[in-house]
Amino acid sequence: MQRKAYVPGVAVLLAAVLTACTGSGDDGTPDDPRPGEVTASASTAQPGRYDTLPEACGSIDDDTLDALLPGLKQLPDAEQREEAYEGRATLTYDTDRKAGCRWKVESPTATDYLFVDFERVVSFDGTVSDDSKAQEVYGGKVEAADLPEPSPSTTEGAGEGDEGKEGEGSGGSSAAPSQSASPSDAPESSKSPKSSKSPKPSDSSGSSESSGSSGSSGSSDASGSASASATPASLLPRTLDGLGDEAFLDDALGTSRQRTVTVVFRTSNVIVTIEYEEQPATTTDVPDSEEMQDRARNLAELLAEAFDE
Repeated sequence: MQRKAYVPGVAVLLAAVLTACTGSGDDGTPDDPRPGEVTASASTAQPGRYDTLPEACGSIDDDTLDALLPGLKQLPDAEQREEAYEGRATLTYDTDRKAGCRWKVESPTATDYLFVDFERVVSFDGTVSDDSKAQEVYGGKVEAADLPEPSPSTTEGAGEGDEGKEGEGSGGSSAAPSQSASPSDAPESSKSPKSSKSPKPSDSSGSSESSGSSGSSGSSDASGSASASATPASLLPRTLDGLGDEAFLDDALGTSRQRTVTVVFRTSNVIVTIEYEEQPATTTDVPDSEEMQDRARNLAELLAEAFDE
């Protein structure tokens, strides 16, 4: 009988222990929101500002095309001229993600090419925003452009050059600023832009004749060095301020004297690329670097304003 009385006591003790264990399990409930917290942090990556793209061939008005492609107005056939204004759309499988257009116009003095490309960047990582992904893509383009590092001496020289340009107008310092800006050009090519932009063509022919005489290599090296040091920093490949969220400009002169000016800028999750090229009809002519850069930058500013609307 005493054993029977003892067993219920043990049962009561076990019940108390089980109750305590159940209570401690309830105390662990505050940890339950942790999975929700991780989900909330992952969902903080915001989509980009743009979810579609404009039609590239229709993004540039006729007046702007006239400035970039002087040969347009010279086309004699009206149907051919209209087709030239329309441009040719690049192949794409998703116009909301990628859109581009090309123009090519020939004239007696040169052939001009224009390419405009819109790329909408989308991040498929829930923890990375579209803007952040676009910054990464843009950074790759900057790295590929291999822009020269600005130096204090170059910057100071650029300031002096700008002041001289303002004081002298279109003469003097503006005669040979930019064609030697291409990092890949040899000293010979850096001299040609100087002669092409010089207001006195006879000077350039004279220098050509003198280069054939003895001792010309020394004067040639000195001339190339002086031309390079006189190039304003404002015309060298560089990053640009006040254009989209970030932007850069590249300027390259090819071996056949064709010049290509490239402007790339990012606005939110869209990257815009402009390639403007001119091939002279003769190798003795060199396209004006400053003029082409101004045209390309003006177009970039118009496109950036259109994206902001």
